[in-house]
Amino acid sequence: MGSASSKAARTLPKSVAKLPPSWAGARAPGLTDALPAGAHESQTQRPPLASETRNEAIERDARDPQLLANLSRLGPVKVDHHMQTVRTTEYVNQAFRSRAQSETEAALTRMPKNRLLAASLADLLEERRFVTTRGELEELAGKYGVDVEKLESVARFVNSPSVDEKDIVRVVESNGDEVVTMMASWKDPVIVNDPNARIASG
Repeated sequence: MGSASSKAARTLPKSVAKLPPSWAGARAPGLTDALPAGAHESQTQRPPLASETRNEAIERDARDPQLLANLSRLGPVKVDHHMQTVRTTEYVNQAFRSRAQSETEAALTRMPKNRLLAASLADLLEERRFVTTRGELEELAGKYGVDVEKLESVARFVNSPSVDEKDIVRVVESNGDEVVTMMASWKDPVIVNDPNARIASG
């Protein structure tokens, strides 16, 4: 019961302090760090990334065995010593001149004789099929500025198609579309009193 003062109660920490990790404060070794004991300097050197000369290691790395095998299988190249040089410039210039000439002729009001555009030739051949006399044929050729002999020469290989109404077939498909097919034939005019007159179809 005395007058002695009571001591303050000691307070314990509620959690245990964590120790710092082992890597704390560590740093990556640099090039200037001292080598560990027993280590040789040659063991830590890296191979060079580039070289000014082609050494054996570079030559070995650049080899392609598969390519060499393919080349060996193909064998030597056969050179044709009789080949003719293709002159691209001359060919292009000729095509340019031909096109320029065609454009010039198309721009003229009157075409040169025996020269026709494709559309005019188609009209001429179409009208030719209906002439009946030699005079009508000559008149038609003069109308288009073509010699009769030249017209007959062209008509041996080129003609306008002829279609007969009875050869036209119309079929309506299931989707409602109409498909029209027809048989085209080759017909020449029948010239009266002309021994060379003929009419052919096929």
